[in-house]
Amino acid sequence: MVEIVLAGGWLMLPIIICSIVAIAIVIERFWSLSQRRIAPKTTVGQVWTWIKNSELDAAKLRELRLASPLGQVLAAGLLNARQGRQAMSDAIEQNAAVVIHDLERYLSTLGTIAAITPLLGLLGTVIGMIRVFTEIMIQGTGNANALAGGISEALITTAAGLTVAIPSYAFHRYFVRTVDSLVLTLEQESAKLVEALFSDRRVEWQDIAVSHPPAESETKDKAEDKDAVANGEDADEKTAPVRAEATS
Repeated sequence: MVEIVLAGGWLMLPIIICSIVAIAIVIERFWSLSQRRIAPKTTVGQVWTWIKNSELDAAKLRELRLASPLGQVLAAGLLNARQGRQAMSDAIEQNAAVVIHDLERYLSTLGTIAAITPLLGLLGTVIGMIRVFTEIMIQGTGNANALAGGISEALITTAAGLTVAIPSYAFHRYFVRTVDSLVLTLEQESAKLVEALFSDRRVEWQDIAVSHPPAESETKDKAEDKDAVANGEDADEKTAPVRAEATS
């Protein structure tokens, strides 16, 4: 292995460094982008339980904020819930932007590695071929060892660059898809809390509205309706004997 690396020339050094960085990013992102760490399924239910039992205070909000990125987003929204639905939604969006930025951390670096390592390999190929033609120009085609050294350098750097680039690109696409899925989950869970909170308030407002005494105009209209019904019944009673005589 060491002989292969040495045969690849000095461009093997940046390719190896890129491979080490890519491996570190992949391991870190696998650990950080876990569904249980980002958006636990029980978070919204726990928050709603606190709200219904009037247990939501500053300590609970701090606990929620530190528990997970989803908790951080929900805590930001709850702090602005008293200002209305729109203010709560705006606070959630602003905090979600910060969380999404953290979720995408190092992904641009991984994508850059996937893009530049084939170019480094191609550069090694070009340098190796330059060495080959230089040896041919100086010694002719009789020195096979000199020609083989340039050709091996060209092939080794190309293979090394592709070996690093292909898995780096694959993991980059995988993590981008994972982040998109997590962002969708954050949006859905936040929307659940907003809808539950404000739909519950609308129900309470309706109950309060029903418990209010009827307005004076409504009372007057109801009284007039009752009088009209009573007058109609009296008229029916008066006309009943006349209809009976006519029938007889």
